[in-house]
Amino acid sequence: MKQKLQGFTLIEVMVVVVILGILAAIIVPKVMDRPDTARMVKAQTDIRAIESALNLYKLDNFNYPTTEEGLEALNPKYIERLSNDPWGNPYLYLSPGLHGEMDVYTLGADGLQGGTGKNADIGNWDPDKG
Repeated sequence: MKQKLQGFTLIEVMVVVVILGILAAIIVPKVMDRPDTARMVKAQTDIRAIESALNLYKLDNFNYPTTEEGLEALNPKYIERLSNDPWGNPYLYLSPGLHGEMDVYTLGADGLQGGTGKNADIGNWDPDKG
């Protein structure tokens, strides 16, 4: 008795490859944008935490640290560990700030002032007010 060999034909393999290619073309661009969004959200969360620590500092000392004292004035009493922004740069601080009593901000992915999207500056001020 002769055994019949079973397997996939070239057409079947090509159909699967085309379907996978179409799915990849649709899904990959949507997934690739997520890391940038996550970094921006983390920066906003970090800035809010630093701002809270600065407010506690002000309660104890009646004013914010000077720009020269910087965010290092918060260690270790007001903030356990001062980390860099998600792009590896230190968070920036101005007192008095350009947008309020004090500004805490990052320059975004490009490390330059201004920009849009992932390169936009992220700070403790209302972005609609500048």
